Order: sequence, then C-alpha cells, then structure tokens
Amino acid sequence: KKFDFDSPCTKLYSEDGEHIVLVHTEDDRFWAMDSSCPHEGGPLDLGDLEDLGDGKRVLVCPWHHFDFCLETGASSMGLQNQVYEVRVVQDMIYINTQNELCLSPIPETDTTSNDVEPSPSEDTLCFWATKILCTPDPKEKVAMTLEVQERWNSGEITEVGQATPPVQPSRKENLTVLHPGKIKRGKGGTQASRIALLHSLANIEQWAIDLSWDIIARFSSVRLDTGEPLPRQFFSGFVKVAGDEAKHYHLLETRITELDSFFGALPVHNGLWQSATDTSHNLLARLAIVHMVHEARGLDVHPQTLSRFAAQGDCSSVEVLEVIYWDEITHVATGLRWFTYICMDCLSTFHDLVKQHFKGYLKPPFNTEGRKTAGMTEEWYVPLVKPPS
Repeated sequence: KKFDFDSPCTKLYSEDGEHIVLVHTEDDRFWAMDSSCPHEGGPLDLGDLEDLGDGKRVLVCPWHHFDFCLETGASSMGLQNQVYEVRVVQDMIYINTQNELCLSPIPETDTTSNDVEPSPSEDTLCFWATKILCTPDPKEKVAMTLEVQERWNSGEITEVGQATPPVQPSRKENLTVLHPGKIKRGKGGTQASRIALLHSLANIEQWAIDLSWDIIARFSSVRLDTGEPLPRQFFSGFVKVAGDEAKHYHLLETRITELDSFFGALPVHNGLWQSATDTSHNLLARLAIVHMVHEARGLDVHPQTLSRFAAQGDCSSVEVLEVIYWDEITHVATGLRWFTYICMDCLSTFHDLVKQHFKGYLKPPFNTEGRKTAGMTEEWYVPLVKPPS
C-alpha cells in the first residue's frame, strides 16, 4: 500500500536477485529502478535524491556518486539503469515487473546436492583474505588480519589457495560516505582539526588493509611469463603489509579515542578503492598505482603532516605518525620489488600504466629521501610531472 512507503527510498527484494528501489518524492510520486548501481553494484536504496532543476530528479549512488534519472534511468556519466513503470491505483502501488517483490529478503532455497562442488578450504590464505574483506567492523578486520598473519608466518596456514574477493569490501552501516573532495581534513591547528586528520588517516589505513588482502586473493592465480606461479614470498610480502596496516589503524583509532572521539564520528570516503577497481584486471597496474603512486604519495605528505602535530605539541600523535611513515617506506619497496620482478621493461611500463590509470600528473613536492630509501629513484616519478609551459 502507498502508506507503507514514507521513506524516500525503499528496497524491494526479488526472488531472482534483481532487487528494486522504490523512490517516493516530495510531490507524492513514485519511481522504481534496479537497486544495484550498474557501475560497481553500489546500494542505490542508500543513495540521495537530488533535484537538478527543470523537474529532473536523480538518485545518486553512495559509493562513487553516479547519478540516475528517476524517469529514464540515464546517468550523466554515460551509464544506464533499468527503470520500471509505477502506477498508484486506489492507494495501491503497482510496479511493472514480472517478479514477485517483498519488503524483506526472500529466503534462498536449499539446492545442495552431491553434484555441487565443495566450498574452498577454510584454511587457505585466499579464503581468509576474502573473509577479512567481507568483515565490516574495522576492529574485527584488524584482529583477523593479525591472527592470519601469525598463522601464515608460523606455517600453520600452508596453502595460498584461490577465492573470489568481493567487488568492494564491507563497511559498517553507520559510516557516512562522501566524495573525497567533500571531506574536511583540517590543518591541525586545533584539537578538532587534528582529530579530523587522524580520522582521515584511519580511514585510509582501513582501506589499505583491504587493498593488501585484495591483491593476494585477486591475483593468486597469476602466472609469470615463464609459466610459473607467483612465488610464496610475494604473498608473504603482502601479508606483512596487511599486518602493518592493521597495526596502523589500531594506533590511529586508539589515539582518536584518547582525544575523546571515535572512528566513524566523521564522514569518510572510498576514493582509494576506486584505484583498486580500475586496476582489478592487471597486477602490474595494481602495483604501480596503489603501491608505487598512492603509497609513495603518503611519504611525500608525511613531513608536512608531522609538522602540524608537532607545532601543537601533540607528541603522542607524532609518535604514531613516525611508526606509520617508516612502515610505509617498506610498503613502497614491496610494490617496487614485485613490479620489477614481474616486469621486463620496468620504467617505460610503469610510466605507461600511470598515464593510463592515474588522473593527471604527479605533483611535487616529493619526499626524495623517503622515496630513495624505498628504492624509488627520481627516474621513476620525475618524468610523470607536468612539464613546464
């Protein structure tokens, strides 16, 4: 019935998995479209309604901010979502679809039989990587990461295995996700501003945990030009990176709590995962963009970030940032090590991949010393700076 839908967006569940979002606008009209964003499967039922003027209203995906016209399903970014005709007759809502729709999930029918392949072993590295990616609570994600790291290093987990990672890692529902450009990070001049900076860094570290596990699971079956699989050391290297990132998140989250706040108190963004999505098909591209561009950029901004906290006498935060900095140097080194291990014509390939997958030029100032410590000399990044006009 019409009166059951007071919320602007309501998810309706379909037996075939093609769920629908029913939109109720302020002028008491109803619209319907597929609830899964055609870009990366984002939940449109959690999106925002925006009025673009001239009577055009759009539903905006909360993940990457793709907009979809309520009337046509068209997006200004070139995508197209499926829309459905909605009619209201005597306060009853009718959606033109052949599938039965429900307000609650439809239980799956048990189709288990002897012909179904068994689920992957629960004691392979890739199984646990995928499980961690699907864990929304960051504290649980950290605890699982450290446990799996210990078990892998001790030899208790022996097989790399294979598993299909999720399109996007899970996050707690109470997080407010905004476009990266709308996040206010502050300059560190006040306690509130320092909390905002630490909160932003904690968000990045949570994504960094997931990026480490994703590269393990997503590229576990990659073969080198020789036909050989990736060596065990590759996986051990990124298990260490995951463990470091988990340690970093814990340190930052603890410091935020000491400053009378908590992670999730401020909006976050998922911009870093866009790079993972863009490079999900190519291991070299993933190493180049995530570990040799983004992680190296973290080294570049460290001196200025550190000075902001030091200027306010925040010694506890300075200690945390120093731990993160020296670990991040080894992460850049890990990306560089495996990029050069896999790739033959390293420099030109790196430059081509960055131009293809990274928007714009690399911007100075660069932390030349930090990059050099990681093994990244100027020949890697200077040619990617905008030439003087």
